[in-house]
Amino acid sequence: MARNSAGTFVAGLTAAALAVVGFLAYQASAAQDRHGPAGERGAAASASPSPSPGAARKDAGAREDREKSGDREEVALPADSGTGERVVYSLHGDRVWLVGANEQVTRTYRVVPGAVDPLPGEYTVSEGDRTERVTGSDGVPVAHVVLFTQVEGVVVGFSAAVDGSLPEGQPKEGTGGIRSRAADGEAMWRFATAGTKVVVVP
Repeated sequence: MARNSAGTFVAGLTAAALAVVGFLAYQASAAQDRHGPAGERGAAASASPSPSPGAARKDAGAREDREKSGDREEVALPADSGTGERVVYSLHGDRVWLVGANEQVTRTYRVVPGAVDPLPGEYTVSEGDRTERVTGSDGVPVAHVVLFTQVEGVVVGFSAAVDGSLPEGQPKEGTGGIRSRAADGEAMWRFATAGTKVVVVP
């Protein structure tokens, strides 16, 4: 009788131990399930980090540079604007192109015309048409003057104000200066030497 009681007691302890082991295993499994998705989100976050403030500022700066460069965007050279090394001036577009001998545009920029426009056609710059510095017909000191024609006694050509400014409002009557910014005027001066063609298109 005592042996049966002892066997029953041992069996009870064994069952209790198995129950405890099973409960602990369940808790461990549940804890892993709870932490698993959070770990995956952390891995995903580390794989795709948010841009740093420095990177964001760099991207913003690049966008700003692109927007600014739109002021000097490359515009296609007009058709029927001649061949070879030349200056092309568009009356309608108020734009100049400096074209190399290989038909590649080396520079293009906007200009502000005077009151008198040249007629469409082809002209040639002569040595006497170039003046490094003078007072314009509107009274503004100008530099890098490259003349190429006259219209009813009004000389017409490219120049840039010494102070870098551009004319505003209606041009003064009887003026034929085609004004650019200082850097563009300097580029014209270097490019349009004696013998250079100037092609004016509508």
